[in-house]
Amino acid sequence: MTVRHFLQIPDFSRQELLDTLDLAASMKRGEYTDQPLAGKTLAMIFTKSSTRTRVSFEVGTRQLGGHALFLSSRDIQLGRGEPIRDTARVLSRYVDGIMIRTFDQQDLVELATYGSVPVINGLTDLLHPCQIMADLQTIIENFGPDLSGVKVAWVGDGNNMANSWINAAYMLGFELRLAYPAGYEPNAEILERARAGGNIVTTHDPREAVAGADVVNTDVWASMGQEEESAKRARDFQGYCISEEMMETGSERAIFLHCLPAHRGEEVTEGVIEGPRSRVWDEAENRLHVQKAIMARVMGGVR
Repeated sequence: MTVRHFLQIPDFSRQELLDTLDLAASMKRGEYTDQPLAGKTLAMIFTKSSTRTRVSFEVGTRQLGGHALFLSSRDIQLGRGEPIRDTARVLSRYVDGIMIRTFDQQDLVELATYGSVPVINGLTDLLHPCQIMADLQTIIENFGPDLSGVKVAWVGDGNNMANSWINAAYMLGFELRLAYPAGYEPNAEILERARAGGNIVTTHDPREAVAGADVVNTDVWASMGQEEESAKRARDFQGYCISEEMMETGSERAIFLHCLPAHRGEEVTEGVIEGPRSRVWDEAENRLHVQKAIMARVMGGVR
């Protein structure tokens, strides 16, 4: 049987993405009670620290009847220089799936290439597909399953979140507006592919992106591993903070999303993230449900 991975959103077809979101919603409502991971083990490799990724995957695996192993790079031979390809082949003899949260996208690709079990992208510096799936579930909860009329604004760095939003817009057909300072562009190859078949608008003006948007989304200005750039980024991102005033320029139904952790007073004000338009906590919860649905598909054979 062909091994299915979830390394990026386009690894699933449009219908598979929608079916996965439907399954996640069913799981959240408590309607899905099967345990497709019974007797199965997920290896979770972390070279970056985590709250939501670790807890949601560990709890989700348990709820689906399986067992999750936390593997820090400090505790396994990867931390002492063992090649990814060797780790992939060894772990594939022990476990039924691998989730990795790491820096380099190529490490993820090599893990999937040399392993013989499903690999799930928990985060890389290039992509964060599980988070975007949780965001999409949150959007559907607020606006319904037809995403074609939804306008999504991304304000901030052209980082792994921006790249994954581009992939989602490319696959699902909603309008995406990206606002970022010069020098902080998203991945050019991902953007070029999406523009060939999607409705993607780019600008250096965050207010242009947010005006009339249904979803306003941002992230910290300095992600993990970029802390030494914090002062420079704070200067470069002046004017990119999502404030109550900026949110009011969105559509009447506009909601606010943030993948967390958040730096209040930097990329978002306290009033927005704690305000009535914020869906941040639903979004965080939905990581659990979409990841369960993804694991059920790639590890549990659910279709």
